[in-house]
Amino acid sequence: MFDRVIAMPVLAASDLTRARAFWHDVLGRDPVLTDVGGDIYDVGGVAVHVYESAYAGTAKSTTLGLITDDLDRDMAALRERGVEFHEYDLPGVKTVDGVMEMDGERAAWFSDSEGNIIAIEEPSPERLEQVQRMRAAIAG
Repeated sequence: MFDRVIAMPVLAASDLTRARAFWHDVLGRDPVLTDVGGDIYDVGGVAVHVYESAYAGTAKSTTLGLITDDLDRDMAALRERGVEFHEYDLPGVKTVDGVMEMDGERAAWFSDSEGNIIAIEEPSPERLEQVQRMRAAIAG
């Protein structure tokens, strides 16, 4: 079971035209495929499906996670494009200037044009190496 499956994150958009502008202007991505079901973007070698739905932005949790080797660099680039990062003060999660630091790892969250929450994380060097090895093993 699932020997040949491909997992794909799926994000809802209440306005697909607005979402396309966000993905292009803010994230620097254009669809690799567009059809009646929406758009598919390549994000770090992973397909992300953005489709139109009246339920866009209703999730109160992270809908997409991005792993980076330089959180400060990527946050600065996103801020230059108008992204505002969330501030949290919750049990176990406290951000300062949009950044949470915990056990050698750092993360920040922002919302796309449709209200979906996206996390960007800079893992510890050891965890980043694990993720890279896992990805290489999957790629075969």
